[in-house]
Amino acid sequence: MQQIENNDSLEEMLIHTYEFEKLADFRPLLCEYWTISFLLTLIYLMFIFMGQRYMKDRKGFNLRLPLAIWSFTLAIFSILGSVRTWKYLGALLMWGGLKSSLCHPGCITNSTVRFWAMLFVLSKIVEFGDTAFIILRKQQLLFLHWFHHSTVLVYTWFAYKNGGAGGFWFMTMNYGIHALMYSYYTVKALGLKPPRILPMIITTLQITQMFVGASISILSFLWEKDCGSYNFKQYFFWTFAMYITYFALFLNFFYQAYFRTVQAKAKVKAKSQ
Repeated sequence: MQQIENNDSLEEMLIHTYEFEKLADFRPLLCEYWTISFLLTLIYLMFIFMGQRYMKDRKGFNLRLPLAIWSFTLAIFSILGSVRTWKYLGALLMWGGLKSSLCHPGCITNSTVRFWAMLFVLSKIVEFGDTAFIILRKQQLLFLHWFHHSTVLVYTWFAYKNGGAGGFWFMTMNYGIHALMYSYYTVKALGLKPPRILPMIITTLQITQMFVGASISILSFLWEKDCGSYNFKQYFFWTFAMYITYFALFLNFFYQAYFRTVQAKAKVKAKSQ
């Protein structure tokens, strides 16, 4: 395997950094106050309780246009983040292989990666707005939805603090799936009818992301000595636990949404005949 050293010239070869990405490094500040993610999660859960109670005896709002604008904005953000982070990850894989993508310190020090990682962890606060639309429109709020949003915020800030390259993989995969997911939400909010198979593809990609993430966490643990101080046992444990939990929840959602529903409709149709 070709090893990649951390130097400016090689980092520039991996990906060109734009001027707007050369922002001051806010990572030390966010790392110092990463535990604020617990407080933000608590506020989020309180909002859910109070919001559902407020809307209990009220008619749900339509909010199609605001939802379309919201989803479109997050789709564009995710597309840009996906293009930039996948380009860097692809270059790492091409130059040094899978092991380098997990051990290379550029995942912490590279200006482009650092910029999009900062926006990524902050975007998990913004994405709480998804839940606000569900509550205000009086749609069904699934356990998977609020559990995923609340735990992802804490995990991403925790992973950001530890600087594990496995977290870079999570960010890159998440950007890509969210680019497709929020584009789908935009189309739906506009009242258009996307192909029925599209949500199934998105859920399949989410399940695949959890499987890949769990595999990456195992490889990171096995290559801990080679990765040096950029990985931590505590980080490995919580990463693996999170991915396995999400894998089970998304797999159950896939079954309930796309198989059990189809079976129920088939039984109703059979009885009507």
